[in-house]
Amino acid sequence: MSSISTGNPPFASAAHDPAPALEFIGFFWTRLFSEIHAPQGPVVDIPYIERLAKAHEDAGFDRALIPFYATSPDALIIAAYAAFVTKRLSLMIAHRTGFTAPTVAARQFATLDHLTGGRVALHAISGGDDAELRQDGSFIGKDERYDRTGEYLSILRRAWTEEKPFDHDGTYYRFEQAFSQVKPLQKPYPTIYFGGSSDAAIKVAGEHADVYALWGETLDQVRETIARVRASAARFGRQIRFSLSLRPILAETEEAAWAKAQSILERARALLPETKFARNKGEPENRGSQRLLEAAAQGARLDKRLWTELAGLTGAQGNSTSLVGTPDQVADAMLDYYDLGITTFLIRGFDPLDDTLAYGRDLIPRVKALVAERARHRTVAAE
Repeated sequence: MSSISTGNPPFASAAHDPAPALEFIGFFWTRLFSEIHAPQGPVVDIPYIERLAKAHEDAGFDRALIPFYATSPDALIIAAYAAFVTKRLSLMIAHRTGFTAPTVAARQFATLDHLTGGRVALHAISGGDDAELRQDGSFIGKDERYDRTGEYLSILRRAWTEEKPFDHDGTYYRFEQAFSQVKPLQKPYPTIYFGGSSDAAIKVAGEHADVYALWGETLDQVRETIARVRASAARFGRQIRFSLSLRPILAETEEAAWAKAQSILERARALLPETKFARNKGEPENRGSQRLLEAAAQGARLDKRLWTELAGLTGAQGNSTSLVGTPDQVADAMLDYYDLGITTFLIRGFDPLDDTLAYGRDLIPRVKALVAERARHRTVAAE
Protein backbone atom coordinates (compact mmCIF):
# COMPACT_ATOMS: atom_id res chain seq x y z
CA MET A 1 0.00 0.00 0.00
CA SER A 2 1.47 3.32 -0.99
CA SER A 3 1.64 5.99 1.69
CA ILE A 4 0.43 8.53 -0.87
CA SER A 5 -2.94 7.49 -2.17
CA THR A 6 -5.44 9.06 -4.48
CA GLY A 7 -8.55 10.37 -2.80
CA ASN A 8 -11.98 9.40 -4.16
CA PRO A 9 -10.86 6.75 -6.66
CA PRO A 10 -13.35 6.10 -9.44
CA PHE A 11 -15.49 3.13 -8.46
CA ALA A 12 -16.29 0.42 -10.95
CA SER A 13 -19.28 -1.74 -10.21
CA ALA A 14 -18.92 -5.50 -9.99
CA ALA A 15 -20.41 -5.77 -13.47
CA HIS A 16 -17.34 -4.04 -14.90
CA ASP A 17 -14.72 -4.96 -12.31
CA PRO A 18 -14.66 -8.62 -11.20
CA ALA A 19 -12.69 -7.73 -8.08
CA PRO A 20 -13.28 -4.27 -6.61
CA ALA A 21 -10.42 -3.35 -4.30
CA LEU A 22 -10.78 -4.58 -0.72
CA GLU A 23 -10.09 -2.30 2.21
CA PHE A 24 -9.70 -3.27 5.87
CA ILE A 25 -10.16 -0.71 8.62
CA GLY A 26 -9.37 -1.17 12.29
CA PHE A 27 -10.33 0.85 15.34
CA PHE A 28 -8.69 2.13 18.45
CA TRP A 29 -9.43 3.99 21.63
CA THR A 30 -6.75 6.04 23.35
CA ARG A 31 -6.49 3.48 26.15
CA LEU A 32 -7.46 -0.14 26.75
CA PHE A 33 -11.25 -0.24 26.81
CA SER A 34 -14.00 -2.44 25.40
CA GLU A 35 -17.22 -4.12 26.48
CA ILE A 36 -15.11 -6.71 28.33
CA HIS A 37 -12.40 -4.35 29.62
CA ALA A 38 -13.19 -1.52 32.00
CA PRO A 39 -11.14 1.59 31.11
CA GLN A 40 -7.51 1.13 32.07
CA GLY A 41 -4.69 3.64 32.24
CA PRO A 42 -4.71 7.38 31.55
CA VAL A 43 -7.28 8.80 29.14
CA VAL A 44 -4.45 9.47 26.69
CA ASP A 45 -2.21 6.42 27.11
CA ILE A 46 0.64 7.26 24.76
CA PRO A 47 2.45 3.86 24.84
CA TYR A 48 -0.87 2.07 24.25
CA ILE A 49 -1.78 4.30 21.29
CA GLU A 50 1.62 3.60 19.74
CA ARG A 51 1.38 -0.17 20.28
CA LEU A 52 -2.11 -0.34 18.81
CA ALA A 53 -1.27 1.85 15.82
CA LYS A 54 1.78 -0.26 15.01
CA ALA A 55 -0.23 -3.45 15.52
CA HIS A 56 -2.71 -2.31 12.88
CA GLU A 57 0.11 -1.54 10.48
CA ASP A 58 1.87 -4.86 11.15
CA ALA A 59 -1.42 -6.75 10.74
CA GLY A 60 -1.98 -5.34 7.26
CA PHE A 61 -4.86 -2.99 7.92
CA ASP A 62 -5.27 -0.21 5.39
CA ARG A 63 -6.68 2.29 7.88
CA ALA A 64 -7.70 2.68 11.50
CA LEU A 65 -10.72 4.63 12.68
CA ILE A 66 -10.14 7.23 15.39
CA PRO A 67 -13.55 7.73 17.04
CA PHE A 68 -15.16 10.94 18.24
CA TYR A 69 -17.29 11.40 21.33
CA ALA A 70 -18.36 14.53 23.18
CA THR A 71 -16.03 13.75 26.09
CA SER A 72 -13.17 11.94 24.32
CA PRO A 73 -9.66 13.12 23.37
CA ASP A 74 -9.51 15.03 20.10
CA ALA A 75 -9.54 12.60 17.16
CA LEU A 76 -7.57 14.83 14.79
CA ILE A 77 -4.68 15.19 17.23
CA ILE A 78 -4.68 11.49 18.12
CA ALA A 79 -4.60 10.67 14.40
CA ALA A 80 -1.59 12.95 13.93
CA TYR A 81 0.29 11.06 16.63
CA ALA A 82 -0.74 7.66 15.24
CA ALA A 83 0.54 8.71 11.83
CA PHE A 84 3.80 9.90 13.39
CA VAL A 85 4.51 6.46 14.90
CA THR A 86 3.61 4.51 11.73
CA LYS A 87 4.79 4.58 8.13
CA ARG A 88 1.97 3.20 5.98
CA LEU A 89 -1.20 3.07 8.06
CA SER A 90 -3.88 5.51 6.94
CA LEU A 91 -6.20 7.16 9.45
CA MET A 92 -9.97 7.43 9.18
CA ILE A 93 -10.72 10.39 11.44
CA ALA A 94 -14.21 10.70 12.89
CA HIS A 95 -15.26 14.34 12.58
CA ARG A 96 -18.51 15.64 13.99
CA THR A 97 -19.82 18.15 11.51
CA GLY A 98 -21.17 21.40 12.91
CA PHE A 99 -18.73 22.06 15.75
CA THR A 100 -15.72 23.31 13.78
CA ALA A 101 -16.26 25.78 10.95
CA PRO A 102 -15.97 23.83 7.68
CA THR A 103 -13.41 26.27 6.31
CA VAL A 104 -11.23 25.70 9.37
CA ALA A 105 -11.69 21.92 9.22
CA ALA A 106 -10.74 21.95 5.54
CA ARG A 107 -7.39 23.54 6.36
CA GLN A 108 -6.82 21.21 9.30
CA PHE A 109 -7.40 18.06 7.27
CA ALA A 110 -5.46 19.35 4.25
CA THR A 111 -2.50 20.25 6.44
CA LEU A 112 -2.51 16.85 8.13
CA ASP A 113 -2.83 15.17 4.73
CA HIS A 114 0.49 16.73 3.72
CA LEU A 115 2.21 15.97 7.02
CA THR A 116 1.17 12.29 6.81
CA GLY A 117 2.03 11.80 3.15
CA GLY A 118 -1.60 11.43 2.08
CA ARG A 119 -2.83 9.11 4.83
CA VAL A 120 -5.92 11.01 5.93
CA ALA A 121 -9.61 10.20 5.45
CA LEU A 122 -12.64 11.87 7.01
CA HIS A 123 -15.53 10.01 8.61
CA ALA A 124 -18.33 12.57 8.77
CA ILE A 125 -20.69 11.99 11.69
CA SER A 126 -23.78 14.03 12.44
CA GLY A 127 -24.51 12.50 15.84
CA GLY A 128 -27.34 10.23 16.94
CA ASP A 129 -27.74 11.04 20.62
CA ASP A 130 -29.38 14.36 21.53
CA ALA A 131 -28.00 14.40 25.08
CA GLU A 132 -24.43 13.87 23.92
CA LEU A 133 -24.74 16.54 21.24
CA ARG A 134 -25.98 19.04 23.81
CA GLN A 135 -22.72 18.48 25.70
CA ASP A 136 -21.00 20.31 22.85
CA GLY A 137 -23.75 22.87 22.42
CA SER A 138 -25.86 21.47 19.57
CA PHE A 139 -29.60 21.63 20.20
CA ILE A 140 -31.06 21.16 16.72
CA GLY A 141 -33.04 18.06 15.68
CA LYS A 142 -31.80 15.02 13.80
CA ASP A 143 -33.05 15.96 10.32
CA GLU A 144 -31.60 19.45 10.77
CA ARG A 145 -28.27 17.93 11.76
CA TYR A 146 -28.13 15.99 8.52
CA ASP A 147 -29.08 19.09 6.55
CA ARG A 148 -26.24 20.89 8.32
CA THR A 149 -23.88 18.03 7.49
CA GLY A 150 -24.79 18.26 3.80
CA GLU A 151 -24.07 21.99 3.73
CA TYR A 152 -20.90 21.42 5.76
CA LEU A 153 -19.52 18.81 3.36
CA SER A 154 -20.34 20.96 0.36
CA ILE A 155 -18.29 23.82 1.79
CA LEU A 156 -15.49 21.46 2.82
CA ARG A 157 -15.15 20.10 -0.70
CA ARG A 158 -15.17 23.61 -2.18
CA ALA A 159 -12.42 24.73 0.19
CA TRP A 160 -10.38 21.69 -0.79
CA THR A 161 -10.74 22.16 -4.53
CA GLU A 162 -11.53 25.75 -5.54
CA GLU A 163 -8.64 27.89 -6.72
CA LYS A 164 -10.30 31.23 -6.02
CA PRO A 165 -12.05 32.65 -2.95
CA PHE A 166 -15.78 31.98 -2.81
CA ASP A 167 -18.80 33.32 -1.00
CA HIS A 168 -21.42 31.13 0.64
CA ASP A 169 -24.77 32.14 2.12
CA GLY A 170 -26.63 29.05 3.32
CA THR A 171 -28.94 27.88 6.06
CA TYR A 172 -26.24 27.17 8.63
CA TYR A 173 -23.12 28.88 7.30
CA ARG A 174 -22.20 32.19 5.74
CA PHE A 175 -18.74 33.01 4.40
CA GLU A 176 -17.25 35.84 2.40
CA GLN A 177 -14.17 35.16 0.27
CA ALA A 178 -13.53 31.79 1.89
CA PHE A 179 -10.32 30.18 0.69
CA SER A 180 -7.64 27.71 1.70
CA GLN A 181 -4.08 28.09 0.50
CA VAL A 182 -3.34 24.51 1.51
CA LYS A 183 -5.05 21.87 -0.62
CA PRO A 184 -5.03 18.17 0.25
CA LEU A 185 -2.17 16.08 -1.03
CA GLN A 186 -4.72 13.50 -2.18
CA LYS A 187 -6.62 14.57 -5.25
CA PRO A 188 -9.21 15.79 -5.51
CA TYR A 189 -9.46 15.42 -1.71
CA PRO A 190 -9.38 12.76 1.03
CA THR A 191 -12.01 10.05 1.00
CA ILE A 192 -15.23 10.97 2.81
CA TYR A 193 -16.86 8.15 4.76
CA PHE A 194 -20.38 8.65 6.05
CA GLY A 195 -23.05 6.69 7.92
CA GLY A 196 -26.67 7.10 8.91
CA SER A 197 -29.81 5.10 8.16
CA SER A 198 -32.58 7.70 8.28
CA ASP A 199 -34.05 9.12 5.09
CA ALA A 200 -32.30 12.44 5.77
CA ALA A 201 -28.99 10.63 6.16
CA ILE A 202 -29.41 8.61 2.97
CA LYS A 203 -29.91 11.82 1.00
CA VAL A 204 -26.65 13.29 2.37
CA ALA A 205 -24.84 10.03 1.63
CA GLY A 206 -25.98 10.04 -1.98
CA GLU A 207 -24.83 13.59 -2.54
CA HIS A 208 -21.55 13.69 -0.62
CA ALA A 209 -20.19 10.33 0.57
CA ASP A 210 -17.48 8.37 -1.20
CA VAL A 211 -17.96 5.38 1.11
CA TYR A 212 -21.22 4.67 2.94
CA ALA A 213 -20.71 2.87 6.26
CA LEU A 214 -23.14 0.32 7.70
CA TRP A 215 -23.07 -1.55 10.98
CA GLY A 216 -23.15 -5.35 10.93
CA GLU A 217 -26.72 -6.01 9.87
CA THR A 218 -28.30 -9.08 8.31
CA LEU A 219 -27.77 -9.80 4.63
CA ASP A 220 -31.33 -8.72 3.86
CA GLN A 221 -30.91 -5.45 5.74
CA VAL A 222 -27.60 -4.71 4.02
CA ARG A 223 -29.07 -5.50 0.61
CA GLU A 224 -31.94 -3.11 1.25
CA THR A 225 -29.71 -0.27 2.50
CA ILE A 226 -27.28 -0.59 -0.39
CA ALA A 227 -30.20 -0.29 -2.81
CA ARG A 228 -31.45 2.84 -1.04
CA VAL A 229 -28.05 4.51 -1.01
CA ARG A 230 -27.30 3.64 -4.63
CA ALA A 231 -30.66 5.11 -5.67
CA SER A 232 -29.86 8.27 -3.73
CA ALA A 233 -26.40 8.55 -5.29
CA ALA A 234 -27.84 7.99 -8.77
CA ARG A 235 -30.04 11.05 -8.34
CA PHE A 236 -26.84 13.08 -8.06
CA GLY A 237 -25.11 11.25 -10.90
CA ARG A 238 -22.70 9.56 -8.51
CA GLN A 239 -21.53 6.06 -7.59
CA ILE A 240 -20.56 5.05 -4.12
CA ARG A 241 -18.68 2.33 -2.24
CA PHE A 242 -19.83 0.51 0.88
CA SER A 243 -18.30 -0.39 4.23
CA LEU A 244 -19.53 -2.86 6.85
CA SER A 245 -18.54 -2.84 10.54
CA LEU A 246 -18.25 -6.15 12.38
CA ARG A 247 -16.76 -7.65 15.55
CA PRO A 248 -15.38 -11.03 14.38
CA ILE A 249 -14.99 -13.73 17.05
CA LEU A 250 -12.53 -16.41 15.96
CA ALA A 251 -11.44 -19.76 17.34
CA GLU A 252 -9.95 -23.01 16.04
CA THR A 253 -13.32 -24.74 16.00
CA GLU A 254 -16.87 -23.49 15.57
CA GLU A 255 -17.85 -24.85 18.97
CA ALA A 256 -14.97 -22.98 20.63
CA ALA A 257 -15.90 -19.78 18.79
CA TRP A 258 -19.49 -19.86 20.06
CA ALA A 259 -18.25 -20.62 23.57
CA LYS A 260 -15.98 -17.59 23.26
CA ALA A 261 -18.93 -15.46 22.19
CA GLN A 262 -20.91 -16.59 25.22
CA SER A 263 -17.97 -15.77 27.48
CA ILE A 264 -17.76 -12.29 25.95
CA LEU A 265 -21.48 -11.78 26.59
CA GLU A 266 -21.19 -12.84 30.23
CA ARG A 267 -18.13 -10.67 30.85
CA ALA A 268 -19.78 -7.70 29.15
CA ARG A 269 -22.90 -8.12 31.29
CA ALA A 270 -20.85 -8.26 34.49
CA LEU A 271 -18.92 -5.10 33.57
CA LEU A 272 -21.87 -2.94 32.51
CA PRO A 273 -21.67 -0.71 35.60
CA GLU A 274 -18.01 0.10 34.82
CA THR A 275 -18.01 0.22 31.03
CA LYS A 276 -21.29 2.19 30.77
CA PHE A 277 -22.37 0.13 27.75
CA ALA A 278 -25.72 -0.46 29.46
CA ARG A 279 -28.79 -0.26 27.29
CA ASN A 280 -30.60 3.05 27.62
CA LYS A 281 -34.25 3.08 28.57
CA GLY A 282 -36.59 3.15 25.61
CA GLU A 283 -35.74 2.98 21.94
CA PRO A 284 -32.38 4.38 20.75
CA GLU A 285 -32.62 7.71 18.97
CA ASN A 286 -30.51 6.79 15.97
CA ARG A 287 -31.91 4.60 13.21
CA GLY A 288 -28.72 2.51 12.92
CA SER A 289 -29.07 1.22 16.48
CA GLN A 290 -32.77 0.63 15.93
CA ARG A 291 -31.95 -1.56 12.92
CA LEU A 292 -29.45 -3.63 14.90
CA LEU A 293 -32.04 -4.17 17.61
CA GLU A 294 -34.58 -5.18 14.98
CA ALA A 295 -32.09 -7.81 13.84
CA ALA A 296 -31.48 -8.92 17.43
CA ALA A 297 -35.23 -9.35 17.90
CA GLN A 298 -35.18 -11.94 15.10
CA GLY A 299 -32.80 -14.17 17.05
CA ALA A 300 -29.34 -14.52 18.57
CA ARG A 301 -27.88 -16.21 15.48
CA LEU A 302 -28.88 -15.05 12.01
CA ASP A 303 -27.83 -15.86 8.45
CA LYS A 304 -24.77 -18.12 8.52
CA ARG A 305 -23.20 -16.84 11.74
CA LEU A 306 -24.25 -13.29 12.59
CA TRP A 307 -24.41 -12.99 16.38
CA THR A 308 -26.67 -10.29 17.83
CA GLU A 309 -26.86 -10.89 21.60
CA LEU A 310 -24.31 -8.23 22.52
CA ALA A 311 -26.26 -5.65 20.53
CA GLY A 312 -29.35 -6.63 22.48
CA LEU A 313 -27.50 -6.33 25.80
CA THR A 314 -26.02 -2.91 25.13
CA GLY A 315 -28.86 -1.34 23.20
CA ALA A 316 -26.74 -1.49 20.04
CA GLN A 317 -24.59 1.41 21.12
CA GLY A 318 -22.39 1.37 18.05
CA ASN A 319 -20.79 -1.52 16.22
CA SER A 320 -21.95 -4.48 18.33
CA THR A 321 -22.72 -7.50 16.11
CA SER A 322 -20.28 -10.28 15.30
CA LEU A 323 -19.53 -13.05 12.87
CA VAL A 324 -18.61 -16.12 14.91
CA GLY A 325 -16.64 -19.19 13.79
CA THR A 326 -13.31 -20.43 12.56
CA PRO A 327 -11.28 -18.02 10.43
CA ASP A 328 -12.38 -19.90 7.31
CA GLN A 329 -16.04 -19.77 8.32
CA VAL A 330 -15.98 -16.07 9.15
CA ALA A 331 -14.12 -15.25 5.93
CA ASP A 332 -16.75 -17.17 3.98
CA ALA A 333 -19.53 -15.22 5.71
CA MET A 334 -17.76 -11.94 4.91
CA LEU A 335 -17.71 -12.95 1.26
CA ASP A 336 -21.51 -13.02 1.30
CA TYR A 337 -21.44 -9.32 2.16
CA TYR A 338 -18.80 -8.70 -0.50
CA ASP A 339 -21.14 -10.22 -3.07
CA LEU A 340 -23.75 -7.64 -2.06
CA GLY A 341 -21.33 -4.78 -2.75
CA ILE A 342 -19.33 -4.39 0.45
CA THR A 343 -15.68 -3.68 -0.37
CA THR A 344 -14.55 -2.16 2.94
CA PHE A 345 -14.67 -4.07 6.21
CA LEU A 346 -14.22 -2.28 9.52
CA ILE A 347 -13.32 -5.04 11.96
CA ARG A 348 -12.46 -4.73 15.62
CA GLY A 349 -12.38 -7.13 18.50
CA PHE A 350 -13.05 -7.21 22.21
CA ASP A 351 -9.38 -7.69 23.15
CA PRO A 352 -8.19 -4.80 20.99
CA LEU A 353 -4.46 -5.52 20.66
CA ASP A 354 -4.60 -9.32 20.49
CA ASP A 355 -7.60 -9.35 18.15
CA THR A 356 -5.99 -6.84 15.79
CA LEU A 357 -2.98 -9.10 15.38
CA ALA A 358 -5.17 -12.20 15.06
CA TYR A 359 -7.22 -10.60 12.28
CA GLY A 360 -4.05 -9.78 10.39
CA ARG A 361 -2.74 -13.31 10.79
CA ASP A 362 -5.88 -15.40 10.42
CA LEU A 363 -8.71 -13.44 8.80
CA ILE A 364 -7.61 -10.69 6.42
CA PRO A 365 -5.46 -13.01 4.25
CA ARG A 366 -8.33 -15.51 3.99
CA VAL A 367 -10.82 -12.88 2.87
CA LYS A 368 -8.37 -11.55 0.29
CA ALA A 369 -7.74 -15.08 -0.99
CA LEU A 370 -11.47 -15.78 -1.36
CA VAL A 371 -12.01 -12.53 -3.25
CA ALA A 372 -9.05 -13.25 -5.51
CA GLU A 373 -10.42 -16.73 -6.21
CA ARG A 374 -13.82 -15.26 -6.99
CA ALA A 375 -12.19 -12.82 -9.41
CA ARG A 376 -10.34 -15.64 -11.19
CA HIS A 377 -13.55 -17.58 -11.66
CA ARG A 378 -15.30 -14.51 -13.09
CA THR A 379 -12.42 -13.84 -15.44
CA VAL A 380 -12.47 -17.43 -16.72
CA ALA A 381 -16.24 -17.32 -17.12
CA ALA A 382 -15.99 -14.09 -19.14
CA GLU A 383 -13.40 -15.49 -21.56
